[in-house]
Amino acid sequence: MDRTLEVRTPESIAFSYELAGVGSRFLAVTIDLGIQFGLILALLWGGASAHLHVPTGAGRFIYNLWIGTWIALLFLIFYGYFIIFETLWNGQTPGKRLLGIRVVRDGGYPVDFMASLIRNLIRVGEMFAGFYAISAVVAVFSPMNKRLGDLAAGTIVIRESRMESPEKLLREAVEPVYAATAYVSGEERAIVRRFLERRTDLNPARRAALAHQLAERVRPRVPAELGRLDDEALLERL
Repeated sequence: MDRTLEVRTPESIAFSYELAGVGSRFLAVTIDLGIQFGLILALLWGGASAHLHVPTGAGRFIYNLWIGTWIALLFLIFYGYFIIFETLWNGQTPGKRLLGIRVVRDGGYPVDFMASLIRNLIRVGEMFAGFYAISAVVAVFSPMNKRLGDLAAGTIVIRESRMESPEKLLREAVEPVYAATAYVSGEERAIVRRFLERRTDLNPARRAALAHQLAERVRPRVPAELGRLDDEALLERL
C-alpha cells in the first residue's frame, strides 16, 4: 500500500512524499538479490578458474593472499552491496533505481553511511527470518511503511519525485509568486524557486537536465558575469 507523508521544516515549509509500498520494495530487493547472486556466482567461477592456474611453486604467502582477497570480495558483495550503493547513489541501489524509489532519513534528509549501515545490518537478519516475511508484516502495519531496519535507522523509503518540464510548469503558473526583475518574469522566478526547493529529491541526471533547461532560458538576458556561471549557480543568483 502506498501512503503519503507530509514533512514540515523548522521554517514551516511543507514537503509531501509518497511512501513506497511493500510490493515495489520487495520487487526492488528481489532485483538487487539477483544482481548479488549473479556477482557471487561470477566470483566463484572466476575463483575456481584462477585456483586451477595458481603455480604450484607460488608459495604459501601468495596462495593465502589470493584466498583472503577472494573471501573479502565475497563478504563485500554479500554484506556491503546495499550499504555501498545507498551511500554513493543517494539512497538508491540498482533495484531501487529501476523501481523509482529511494531511501531517505526521517524528515526527508539524504541517507548517510551510518543510517545505511544500521538498516542493512538488520536486513541480514530479516532476510534469514523467513526471507523478509516478518519485515513485510511490520511494514504493512507501520504508518510509514517501515521495516525493522528502517525503525532502527530512522529511515523511510519514498517514491522518486518527478518534476514536470519547465514548459508545463510555466503553463501551470497562473499567477506570479514573485515580482519581475530586469532579467526574468515573476512566473519564471516562481519556477526557478520550485526547482531549487525540490532539486535534492531528483536523481542527478534529471536534476542536471532541468537546471540546464531553466538556465538556458534566461542566460541570454543576464549580464556576462552571470552568464559565465554554471547552471545551478546562475539559478541561485536569480
